[in-house]
Amino acid sequence: MSPRQYERPKVLIDTAAFVALSDRRDSMHRVAHQIRGALIARRARLLTTNFIFAETHALLVKRIGINAALEVCHALRTGPIQLVRISEEDEERAFGILTRYTDKDFSYTDATSFAVMERLGIEAVFTFDHHFGQYGFQPLTADPA
Repeated sequence: MSPRQYERPKVLIDTAAFVALSDRRDSMHRVAHQIRGALIARRARLLTTNFIFAETHALLVKRIGINAALEVCHALRTGPIQLVRISEEDEERAFGILTRYTDKDFSYTDATSFAVMERLGIEAVFTFDHHFGQYGFQPLTADPA
C-alpha cells in the first residue's frame, strides 16, 4: 500500500453544513448529523476557512440568536476543525473565479473556498450549497439508511 492510502481524507466544511448542524429547524439537520458521524468514523481531517467562520457566525446570529451562535463559534475555535486562513493568493484566485464564471452566482466566500480546496488538494466538501457542485466539487451525502 502506498503512504497516501494511509492518509486521513481532508474535508472542507462549509457554512451550509455548520448551519444545518446547529439549527434543529434546518431541513438538512438530520442529514448533516449523519454526514458528521460518517466523517468522525472515517477520522477525516476537517478544515474550514476564516471566511466560512465569519459567514457562519453571521447566519447563526440571525437564525438561532447571538448566544447560541457564540457557543457554536467557540466550539469551532477550540475543537478539532483546522482553521485555514485565506491568503492573498487565494483572494486573487477567488477574484479570477468570479470574473471567469459570470454565469454563476458564486459568493466571494464560495470562490475563496474553491481556491483553498484547490491549493490544499481537498476534494471532499461537507455542504448543502449547490455552488460547489457547479464548480466541480462533489459534496458529501449521507449513506442511505
